[in-house]
Amino acid sequence: MNYIFYLLIIFSIIIGAINGKLQDVVNAIMDGADLSVKVAFSLIGIMAFWLGIMRIAEKSGIIDWISKILKPITKVLFNEIPPESPAIGDIAMNFTANAFGLSNAATPFGIKAMEELQTENKNKKSASNSMCMFLGMNTAGFQLIPTTVLAVLVGIGYKNPTEIIAPTLLVTTIAFVSAIVLSKLFEKLWKPQLQDNIQGGNER
Repeated sequence: MNYIFYLLIIFSIIIGAINGKLQDVVNAIMDGADLSVKVAFSLIGIMAFWLGIMRIAEKSGIIDWISKILKPITKVLFNEIPPESPAIGDIAMNFTANAFGLSNAATPFGIKAMEELQTENKNKKSASNSMCMFLGMNTAGFQLIPTTVLAVLVGIGYKNPTEIIAPTLLVTTIAFVSAIVLSKLFEKLWKPQLQDNIQGGNER
């Protein structure tokens, strides 16, 4: 990715020089750098706030409360893992952070949940159904409030940043439900093959 951006910058400078627009290219680079700093600083406050909220939720036991609420759902979606598994709490907090558009806060919970799911995984050489389900749901990125995107839009001076909330909710809901349905569908289709692989691994 770094090489791609490097080539784009070099290509822009060359084209600008050929067309006599080199000064415009330089000005655009400087303006972009200035805007990126402003956007980064605008994200600090909102990210610090929500990360603090997540830490308070973890220390105050709200995570356990959320886990209990989600247990009936997780029993259906993640039926391979025991109900008392620590992964359930991490999955709950990962989804909560994603729902509020805090992908940076969701990442540590997601990694920890994957580690716990791998612990429960019987075949260590391949991903379990629960791991595939969690990855699909996490990648879909269901969001009630796209906090980070709103902060970016506010940082660049967008006049009505809240207008993206409804479209984002609609799109991420469709993606989230689709991830669940497809994961369950492929789980049924690949189940015999998965069992053969596990038996073959045990024999070796």
